Amino acid sequence: MTEKKSTTVIQEAPTGLAMTLHKWKASLKTPTPYLMIFGIGLWIGTYYLFVEGWKLPRFSKLPGPVEVITEWLNPDPDWGISLFTPEYYDHVIVSCRRILIAFSISTGLGVPLGLFMGWSKTFRDYTFPLLETLRPIPILAWVPLAILMFSGLETPVIYLATLASFFVTTLNTLLGVDSIDESYFRAANCLGSKPRHVFWHVVVPGSLPFIFTGLQISIGVAWFSLVAAEMVSGQFGLGYMIVDSYMNITYVTMVIGMLTLGFVGWVSSALVRMAGNRMMQWRVRALALEGR
Repeated sequence: MTEKKSTTVIQEAPTGLAMTLHKWKASLKTPTPYLMIFGIGLWIGTYYLFVEGWKLPRFSKLPGPVEVITEWLNPDPDWGISLFTPEYYDHVIVSCRRILIAFSISTGLGVPLGLFMGWSKTFRDYTFPLLETLRPIPILAWVPLAILMFSGLETPVIYLATLASFFVTTLNTLLGVDSIDESYFRAANCLGSKPRHVFWHVVVPGSLPFIFTGLQISIGVAWFSLVAAEMVSGQFGLGYMIVDSYMNITYVTMVIGMLTLGFVGWVSSALVRMAGNRMMQWRVRALALEGR
């Protein structure tokens, strides 16, 4: 009598680059990327019809998409800014450098502060009222104070972008700690874990999804705060490029700056999302196995 041995095949979830390729291939089988392309095409088509096709009165002063793209790709631009001019990349690099500095500072300060506020009720009682008092103040209201506090033109701009990003990062980190199920803390205490072990192995990993959600929002807030600051006190950067183009009535360059800002902002958010997926592969695997 022959016994049949059953072989159980355990399929492991892909990780790293394999996970990225897997998600990319899976997304092509869904309507999401095609709807995204359709949405972008619909927006460009509507923009073209309003400005260049129907020439509606309210849009008569705006440059059309054909004019903007032609100027953007022109080796010898009529208004001085295009993909082929060094000045264009100077503005992009300056703004990206400022965002990198501001985002790094706000993350380095906001994440630990939010973790300790969520972990210690006493610490939260001291710090949360101050945070909630300062957070609603609009970033433009901080501009005069920033100019008085810091010398030069670079530091006030970075300070304003850091400040706006800091509040978002801190609050989302705090909410992340509050979202952790109390049973995890009870289990850790029952197993004899010390407070520092609970902090590093329960509080930090449990709040990571909220932290990276907050960082994606934070970098977007940092971008529009940076642009507002550059419009007021900057000499270079995309915000300065936009307001300078408006003041000199070069509206084509203004639209190029706005579109560039949207693109680099989208790329920076995608990089934060990728970093989050990298640090939370356990969560990415769980979502992949659920087909999400």
